Amino acid sequence: MSSSQEINNARFNEEALIWDANKKHVDVVETAFEALQRYVPALKDGTSKKYDVLELGCGTGLLSFKLAPHVRSIVGIDTADGMINAFNAKLASLPDPSKPNLCAINHLLTSADSPALQGAAAALATQRGETSSPPYRFDLIVSHLTLHHIPSLPELFATLQDCLKHGGTIALSDFEDFGPEAKRFHPLKKRPGVERHGIQKENIEELLLGTGFNEVRVERLCAITKWAEAEDGKVAEDLEFPMLMCVGVKS
Repeated sequence: MSSSQEINNARFNEEALIWDANKKHVDVVETAFEALQRYVPALKDGTSKKYDVLELGCGTGLLSFKLAPHVRSIVGIDTADGMINAFNAKLASLPDPSKPNLCAINHLLTSADSPALQGAAAALATQRGETSSPPYRFDLIVSHLTLHHIPSLPELFATLQDCLKHGGTIALSDFEDFGPEAKRFHPLKKRPGVERHGIQKENIEELLLGTGFNEVRVERLCAITKWAEAEDGKVAEDLEFPMLMCVGVKS
């Protein structure tokens, strides 16, 4: 595990117990979910009930639990134990925790055929009475505010394509690198472990097309307001940070 990953895990383990208490975290996930419904028509017309979904960087499950009623299954992956524990606590509090259609595992995604990922997908399939066998693949892969933590986006996108079924979709949202001010999305104490200060529209488009995705769209979906600390002669202030949705289809 890289030093950046260790720094990220330590931070998110510390923040996991209070993550959902931050209204801004909840509100921005609601915005991401609403955007997913626009960019993935199946979530609107009900055909997503047949979808198997992978969430990269699932955290406490804010997005996974919103998606769960609309899809067949969700496997969430994250590398911070604290976040996985918070996710599992929510599972345990469900009315019928013995039959969830979602799960979360502590996993660093490097291969579509990793035993941990395949085992999680198999467990959900078995629970719903299916006798299908691996390799398991996904109809939809989502992530929110995760890409800026990933060391190599080309490697990630290649792996995500391997994880998809033919015709499957990725829909990944993150804040935009709109210039020098974008670094203020994170206060100074949270910048160690951050690989990039947002993502760039043209760069992501080029990477997705180069990986072989079709129907690629990278578009602004909204802007979120965050309090930015004073630094480099800038006063502390509320700043708007644009959010991008990155969509691609595996043909």
